[in-house]
Amino acid sequence: MAMNFVPLDKNTHKDLKVAVDPAFPYAKNTHLAAASIREFAQLAGAMPLVFIQDPKTNKHHVVAMLGIEPGQNLFLQDGKWNAPHIPMNIIRYPFDVRPDGDKLGVYIDENSDLIKEEGQPLFKEDGNPSDFLNNRQQLLGDLANSEMLTQQFVSKVVELDLLNPMQLRVQYSNGQGRNVGGILTIDEKKLVELADEQVVELHRAGFMGALYAMMLSLGQLNRLIELSTNAESPIKAMQMEPAPAEQAEAAPQQ
Repeated sequence: MAMNFVPLDKNTHKDLKVAVDPAFPYAKNTHLAAASIREFAQLAGAMPLVFIQDPKTNKHHVVAMLGIEPGQNLFLQDGKWNAPHIPMNIIRYPFDVRPDGDKLGVYIDENSDLIKEEGQPLFKEDGNPSDFLNNRQQLLGDLANSEMLTQQFVSKVVELDLLNPMQLRVQYSNGQGRNVGGILTIDEKKLVELADEQVVELHRAGFMGALYAMMLSLGQLNRLIELSTNAESPIKAMQMEPAPAEQAEAAPQQ
């Protein structure tokens, strides 16, 4: 069923309840999850962080790689999430923060499978938000602020031309292989060669730590190999390398 996000309303949704499942099963078919800058440090110790470019808008985004194959989340197996940190954009569902007139408002997906009779109530009898909803609203506020900063970070990285098109050369245990393109990473050589004033600007904006967190996170590609052991197509080896020129010139695909 298609998602249907509508503004959360204390009258319309006064009896609504949302189920909480720490495994986040709705992310089972998610192989890329949007990542926000304030969680880079935690995510970098669990999963690879890379840039992708939307071929329709040409805008760049930072995502956490949860798998190699579309529709495959290697971190969610046997009803358990195998990572110490989960992207905020997964935790927030079925809620979202979206423009509502001249301000941001809390939205909810009315078609979500998480809306159940045995779930957590969103509102108290007096119409005030429940503790559960208050906690989610705090999460959404933190996420909205982090995403604004993430957009500034991405814009600065693109402006400084720090991205390098890469591809993954994947070899499976069954002998098959494939190249996964559409990935962009930080070019460390370009970063080191930045002018002093540019480095100071990145540092004062709080972006230097984010850059190095993303570069260090690529070591977690080995984690994807380990997690694929019980997958339908176990990965034998995986190597990241510069993308061929023709691929680098084309709009990367997710």
